[in-house]
Amino acid sequence: MAVASGITLNGSSNSTAHSPTVSHVAPNKLEAYIPAVTTQSHASNLLLLPNGDLLCTWFGGLQEGIPDISIYLARLPANSNTWSSPSKLTYDDTRSEQNPVLFLTPTEPQSLWLMYTSQDGGNQDSAVVKKQESYDFGHTWSTPTVLFAEPGTFIRQPMSVLSTGAWAIPVFYCRAPKGYRWVGNDDISAVRVSHDKGITWEEVQVPESYGAVHMRTVALHDGTYLALYRSRWADFVYSSTSSDGIHWSKPQPTTLPNPNSGICADVLSDGRVLIVYNDSSADSTMARRKGLYDDIAPKDDVRLNQPAIHGKEAFWGAPRAPLSIAISNDGGKSWERAGVIEHGDGFCMTNDSKGKLNRELSYPSMAVGANGDIHIAFTFWRQKIKYVRLNEKSLGEA
Repeated sequence: MAVASGITLNGSSNSTAHSPTVSHVAPNKLEAYIPAVTTQSHASNLLLLPNGDLLCTWFGGLQEGIPDISIYLARLPANSNTWSSPSKLTYDDTRSEQNPVLFLTPTEPQSLWLMYTSQDGGNQDSAVVKKQESYDFGHTWSTPTVLFAEPGTFIRQPMSVLSTGAWAIPVFYCRAPKGYRWVGNDDISAVRVSHDKGITWEEVQVPESYGAVHMRTVALHDGTYLALYRSRWADFVYSSTSSDGIHWSKPQPTTLPNPNSGICADVLSDGRVLIVYNDSSADSTMARRKGLYDDIAPKDDVRLNQPAIHGKEAFWGAPRAPLSIAISNDGGKSWERAGVIEHGDGFCMTNDSKGKLNRELSYPSMAVGANGDIHIAFTFWRQKIKYVRLNEKSLGEA
């Protein structure tokens, strides 16, 4: 496979100005920093609208898990090169609201859904999923309602419309025994499916999916479905397959590494599968954190971290960098590395953005346009969301 020049940045990330205006940095590559109005910005999600506008939503505040964390939205209007200033969309000052996902309903009258998690402090096992709707493509929003009320329900990846017309959204469950602190040792994945346009939902769990989370599902050109997963064990990206998008095989490790951090994937016009991921794992580091929220744990919280029950413990602290691209020509059976979007050391032994210690390049989101443009957003050092635009042609030929 040919690897296009211009995908890899030259030099340090500090060489690029933090501008909201999209500009060329290398052949076939454009980038910008989406304006930030909070100390921390993380977990972006992209959606292309029918009029060509590109929406980006993320969570921001002082630090993940603190109750001032809220959902924000910015827009790159069609035929514009400048991102708008962000709008704050959520206002619950008692809970940390995270992992926003956008979905445009496929039938008229169309509504835009914003779904996100809402949790008590650093207790992901307390999370519920909330929903707001917009009937003017994201300019105004309804008041929040609870979409999925079971404690510990988390989302990260987009909703999809299956070949049958059913709506399906991947979820994962953050579980911990009563009296213990959640750290991710018993998380599993499932798919929530609606056959009545989101009025009612059924659930199908992914078998033996312990530790496989952030399930990203894509429809392959042969009519089957592929899912790719983040690994709590910080070893590999995992994958599974489905004939209907609802019932899935057991996740199996791929050859691509994963440091217990988010991924994104999509299918290109020629049928190739593109994944954006961190090319690192626990093997690349000796440092390890106790958990995701050890920075903000209250001093009077004397709970022990949940025990390992599957012979493994979630690994936190592996470097989240470089941010890389790989391509599969066979529906996810094998992968070839195809470039680096951003270089860095990926230091994430702390989530603290106030002290500017975190240097992760993580949590990519992707939207592929009909013209072959590949829009990617990701967390830049937990301080800003960075936007990059490539084109299918820049990825080389299989």
